[in-house]
Amino acid sequence: MVKYIVLACCFAAIVGCNSAKNILAKESFSVEQIRLITSADTLTPMRIFKITNKQDSSLLRTKSQYIKPDSTNIILQTFIKRLHRTVTDSMSLGVGIAAPQVGILKNIIWVQRFDKENFPFEIYLNPKIIKYSEKKQVCKEGCLSIPNRSDTLNSRAYSILMEYDTMKADHLTETVEGFTAVIFQHEIDHLNGILYLDHLSKDVIDAKKN
Repeated sequence: MVKYIVLACCFAAIVGCNSAKNILAKESFSVEQIRLITSADTLTPMRIFKITNKQDSSLLRTKSQYIKPDSTNIILQTFIKRLHRTVTDSMSLGVGIAAPQVGILKNIIWVQRFDKENFPFEIYLNPKIIKYSEKKQVCKEGCLSIPNRSDTLNSRAYSILMEYDTMKADHLTETVEGFTAVIFQHEIDHLNGILYLDHLSKDVIDAKKN
């Protein structure tokens, strides 16, 4: 009987450890992601995934996962720096970027805040839009992952209410308007495996209704 009890306890401990590992894996980076992030220093831009590549396109269509906010996580710090370097690189010069665009399926984006003084780039973890305004705006969009193309969309909300985490694990909400709201909508779409091209068909349908 004692032997069975010991075996049962060992089994429970193994299951517990595996569960903990699974939770940790979902909250942090996989081995492959870590390899990709640490393949170069923080001054080196990462390769931008493009829809013109079949494997890249498949990843860009995949939903990203939660990332645990942790200002002491060296891998997370390294990735955030490399992602910033990528979006501000002279070959890219984007106004926003999402982690999936460099092959990392985590809920992380950089957005240039044109609604703030000096137009700073800011980092957001686990951003989510919880309310869209009924008022729409017309805006021309392009994407680093969709080369040599831009289109005019009519379906972007003029203002959004969003929630997100900071690196220090503060959970905040914020209302954003105008062009900056478009950038947030575009980048958060990436986290859900959505490209701005997907909105074009909706614009056509809405136009026919009107």
